Amino acid sequence: MTTPIRLDKRLAAQLNCSRAQARHYIEGGWVSVDGVVVEAPQAMVAGQTVTLAAGAASEPAEPATLLLNKPAGCSAADLSALLREEARFADDASGIRLLHRHFLRLETPMPLDDDACGLVVLTQDWRVRRHLLETGASLEQEYMVDVDGEGSPWALPRLTHGLDYQGRALPPCKVSWQSEQRLRFAIKDVRPGQLRHMCAAVGLRATQVRRLRIGRIGLNRMPDGQWRYLASAQRF
Repeated sequence: MTTPIRLDKRLAAQLNCSRAQARHYIEGGWVSVDGVVVEAPQAMVAGQTVTLAAGAASEPAEPATLLLNKPAGCSAADLSALLREEARFADDASGIRLLHRHFLRLETPMPLDDDACGLVVLTQDWRVRRHLLETGASLEQEYMVDVDGEGSPWALPRLTHGLDYQGRALPPCKVSWQSEQRLRFAIKDVRPGQLRHMCAAVGLRATQVRRLRIGRIGLNRMPDGQWRYLASAQRF
């Protein structure tokens, strides 16, 4: 019987490379054991067949940032259940290879209310997290808000400028009617519950709040419940 050893040690001996290089191959999803991709260098192997994929790169696996179209009613605690391999957007043009490690230790720097839907950013990348936390208040966000009610004749001017929320005078924003029951907001520094409060202040009841864009990054055509990668060249 072959004595089990760590996968990175086995691969390093098999390829005559360093353990560090072997770990990079494994963590990058380039190594399979009996035909099944294994991303854990510490996995134990014995007599199984260990294979390195053609075109494998030994660079360290980069942290990922995922863009999710969150359904309404989905809480922050439920987001990870949506990040399944089969829920990846078919038209994801990022060119990033899917790794199961990309679903681990994700943070949500600009969350949505549980009852809202639309674009949510989940990231492992400290650079993206810091950028959104430090500059998120200055990034324009685009929302579509479905409403009920007649509203006052001065609804749009008041929504654009002149309201307050939680003791804070709201800065000017851009608001326009997209249809008889749908408003478009181009707005910065949105606080939890703010858009519903703004609509109520002018006699409207928000029935759905949907975030379409953060800065330059938008949902585009991605369906509800699906996700894609933020490409390395994309910036908020």
